[in-house]
Amino acid sequence: MVKAAPEVTEARATGPSGEIVVALAQMAPRLGDLGANLARHLELIGTAAAGGADLVVFPELSLTGYFLKDLVTETALRLDSPEIQALAEASREVDAVVGCILESDDHRFHNAALYLSGGEVVHVHRKVYLPTYGLFDEARDLAPGNRFRAFEAPLRSAGPRRPWRAGVLLCEDLWHPSSAYLLARAGVDLIICPSASPGRGVGHGSELGTAQSYDVITRTYAQLFTAYVVYCNRVGYEDGINFWGGSRAVDPEGHLVGEPAGRDEAMPLHRLDLAALRRARIANPMLRDERHDIVDAESRRLHRRERD
Repeated sequence: MVKAAPEVTEARATGPSGEIVVALAQMAPRLGDLGANLARHLELIGTAAAGGADLVVFPELSLTGYFLKDLVTETALRLDSPEIQALAEASREVDAVVGCILESDDHRFHNAALYLSGGEVVHVHRKVYLPTYGLFDEARDLAPGNRFRAFEAPLRSAGPRRPWRAGVLLCEDLWHPSSAYLLARAGVDLIICPSASPGRGVGHGSELGTAQSYDVITRTYAQLFTAYVVYCNRVGYEDGINFWGGSRAVDPEGHLVGEPAGRDEAMPLHRLDLAALRRARIANPMLRDERHDIVDAESRRLHRRERD
């Protein structure tokens, strides 16, 4: 049974208008079973809404499972698919980020994350960096995305005093610093990262190498770009491969908000506050002082050199 944390719900009720509560729905999707996964999503969205959440984030490919192989085309959805419409309707209670295979009009298939709110699809992110090393072979069946965009997250249930600007990075996208930089340059307050990260490598002590890497990356980006980073990884097994969970929220100073989730299904709630963003950006004005003109000039120079 996945339960919301009551102490977070109580804090939400007395919080300032710049505050939101994010639920991280760390779950184990059933591989290729859209019906069962949709039912689980609707259940968890209801639980998150009842627990006082303003946004619930699901893992990468939460509607399908990860190692799809020849199931890619069978499980692909379009934006007008009944499954997406059902989830959009559920988002009238609480905003939601869900993962799926999204089919384009020209029949390309994308690893995508959808931000749903108020009965609509507000934002679509198509994974840009498709890993093709080690256990991964995404580029065999999937087409890459070609953009990173910030958007205003509605968060209607919270009614924040100003809109939260958000951006989505899908798993491997987070491993490329330019991805987070582009979102930071677009003014994001919140980087949302759904993930399907298997446990790989040996870290220090009992930690997996991948767990330690994501801890470093999420903390570093949060502090350097003075933004919240929420990371929702899946759990469970597929084809003998284990997914390690560890979902967490990191504040704009690089500190964990509460404890990371463990290796089982869970749905922790984390409170995020615009006031913390203000304090961090006053203390560490990296965004204010960033020299985008130099980045642009040097990028043009390198581009010219590559063409010569």
